Amino acid sequence: MSAQSRLGRRLIQLYVGLALYGASSALLVEAGLGLEPWGVLHQGLAELTGVSIGVVSIIVGAAVLLLWIPLRQRPGLGTVSNVFVVGIAMDATLAAVPDVHGLAVRIPVLLAGILLNGVATGLYIAARFGPGPRDGLMTGLHRRTGRSIRLMRTGIEVAVVVTGFALGGTIGVGTVLYAVSIGPLAQLFLRVFAVSPASDGSTVVAVGQPRGAILRP
Repeated sequence: MSAQSRLGRRLIQLYVGLALYGASSALLVEAGLGLEPWGVLHQGLAELTGVSIGVVSIIVGAAVLLLWIPLRQRPGLGTVSNVFVVGIAMDATLAAVPDVHGLAVRIPVLLAGILLNGVATGLYIAARFGPGPRDGLMTGLHRRTGRSIRLMRTGIEVAVVVTGFALGGTIGVGTVLYAVSIGPLAQLFLRVFAVSPASDGSTVVAVGQPRGAILRP
């Protein structure tokens, strides 16, 4: 594959992955059985402010990105795109998908959302245009404090879940199922969508993500 073709494929993967991530988050909201950690915070803030959850996601992402400055993190194209594309796709999906009622429908919607989230994660991370703002916060704190990525991720996600729940965000079986399944799903789809790491001369690439870290928007 030529350098130009490789870059084109990576750009497609990036934006398809981010759009699908927003759609998958919307499906978790529609299922109403529990959201991913940052989704709990976004929903809680949306309930508090009356702003759509997609717009809240954009605002939170931008705020977190500002925290990269003291951590001396360098954003990539994927990092900046993440802030906007995920929130826009989330609101668009919520507007397009009808409300679901009854466990017979809500459970499949939940499972579809988690699976789609794994696919989306594999797509956009394998594109290698940089981590999402929230995961950059995690890796930045890891570098600055010397603490493990696992500890930083756990501490951040516990904090956002507790805060989001206190504000009215949804915690449930979906939150637990997401937590135990997203790692294996992301690892699987990272392999499926892997792009050759040969240099293509692009100036917007951000690589060097920590080994063993599952990065999410």
